[in-house]
Amino acid sequence: QVQFVESGGGLVQPGGSLKLSCVGSGTGFSTYLMGWYRQAPGKQHELVASISPGGNTNFGGSVKDRFTISRDNAKNTLYLQMNDLKPEDTGVYYCNLRYKPTNWGPGTQVTVSS
Repeated sequence: QVQFVESGGGLVQPGGSLKLSCVGSGTGFSTYLMGWYRQAPGKQHELVASISPGGNTNFGGSVKDRFTISRDNAKNTLYLQMNDLKPEDTGVYYCNLRYKPTNWGPGTQVTVSS
């Protein structure tokens, strides 16, 4: 089964930027429709962005024009560039399959605070 490991989170001031990475194990990564999710304390996973194997992207309304999702299939790696971060972007960020996500990784904590 595919597994994911996220990295790149941290503490950033409002208006700052971070770039998250996610490495997928196993074969088939290049064929997956992938998504970045975030989970705020006490809430369920929320899909913030997705990308098709060919690079077509979609974003949640709250992050559109601020976040960019990309992938490097040769490296089994997914990225999330986050700009103009806001306190409401705080949470643990995960990557996973866009549909029927499974085997959640450890996630990476993003905290936006002054």
